[in-house]
Parts: sequence; C-alpha cells; structure tokens
Amino acid sequence: MYKYETHLHTSEGSSCASSSGAEMARAHKAAGYDGIFVTDHFFNSSTTVPKDLPWEQRIDLYCKGYENALEAGAKIGLDVFFGVEWTVNGADFLIYNKDKQWLKENERLLMESDERDLFDEVRETGGFIVHAHPFREAGYIPHISLYPHDVDAVEVINTRNGDPLFGGNTVYNERAKIYAAMFGLPETGGSDTHNAHQIVNGGILVPERILSPEDYIRQIRNGSVIPLEGDFKK
Repeated sequence: MYKYETHLHTSEGSSCASSSGAEMARAHKAAGYDGIFVTDHFFNSSTTVPKDLPWEQRIDLYCKGYENALEAGAKIGLDVFFGVEWTVNGADFLIYNKDKQWLKENERLLMESDERDLFDEVRETGGFIVHAHPFREAGYIPHISLYPHDVDAVEVINTRNGDPLFGGNTVYNERAKIYAAMFGLPETGGSDTHNAHQIVNGGILVPERILSPEDYIRQIRNGSVIPLEGDFKK
C-alpha cells in the first residue's frame, strides 16, 4: 500500500501554517509518506497573500508553498501534487486537478461567483471537490453548511479533528462518515497538517501509486482509498 497526505498547509500560502513547503516535504518523507497534496487556504480564508497586488502576482505567491515542496520532493523521492482549499460560509472544500494557470484565468469565478457556480465549473472541467471536515465546530465557523449534491467526496477522517491541541473532537469525523453514507459519497481522509513537527500519520492508503491528481480521483471513485485514523483517535 502507498501512503499519501491529501490535506496540508504551508507557511508560504496559509497564515495559520508554521512550516514551509520544503519543510513539509522533508517531514512527510521522513514519516514514510509516498506523496503529498499541498492545499493552502485560498484568498477567502487564512491566506498570506496581500490583497492589493495584481491577480496574477497573487496567484504566483499563492503557489509558492506547492512549488517549494515540489522542488524539495524531487530531490528526496516524494511525489508532490497541487490542490486548493476554498472556503465559503466557514465551510472548506479541497479542489483537486486544477493548476496555477486555471487559477490565473478564473479570478471572477473564484472571488465573485456563487459557490454553486464555482462547484459546477470545477466539476464540469475535470476538477474534483472534497468537502473537508464538514462537521467541525469552531469560533471561526458561523454554521455548518452541507453541499451533498455539489461535491464529489467527503473527508470522513480529518486527524486534526481528533487533536487535543486544537480542541479536537472525533465526533466530527463520525458525523462525516454518516453524512457520506447518507448521500452515497466516496470517503477520503487528510491530516490537515500545519506544522512539520506535528505529522500525525493521517491521510490515506491506496493500492496503487498516485502519479497525478487524476490517479487519486480514480482511486477514490473505485473505492480503493482507505482513510487513516492517525495518531489522535480515541
């Protein structure tokens, strides 16, 4: 089996993260991962990117964490892939199989459109949307928002949900599993890692090496993905 982290943040792109993309790559390699997806917070959440720059420059800065992780990964034998964590009404969504150029071409869609218009466009053009930690409760989340007909899969295990350092409560994961089952949505998992010194062994196991975001999507859809409980389970 191959081990991947599907949900992590870097200090280049996410203001809540404390480790660089290169540090994240090296830490996950040391922890036995075969690859990672860098999913920094986009501009509607905890971003480090200034608002007053031209759009293309903002996207270049946003992608730095991924690019630095990619460069480090190539040197140490770790596969690194790109993703986006996009937020609306306190709900977070992981978008896969979109790249920097797509971001540069879709400023209005990403910043001004109704979320369902964004979801439709992403999915209709080959992207894939995972609802991240859908039942997490926190002060920055005004209410729980569910979009069962607008997403492709559910993050049923988010190991940060179980982390006592962050007021974790594993019932959030239990509810996510019920939600996925109710609507027949595929399951996946992620650690939501923000610090290279806190690798909690979450993410997923898959029977085939992931060579691209499309490979990850295919393995989710065929039911091959095994979400990992991580080190903070009850």
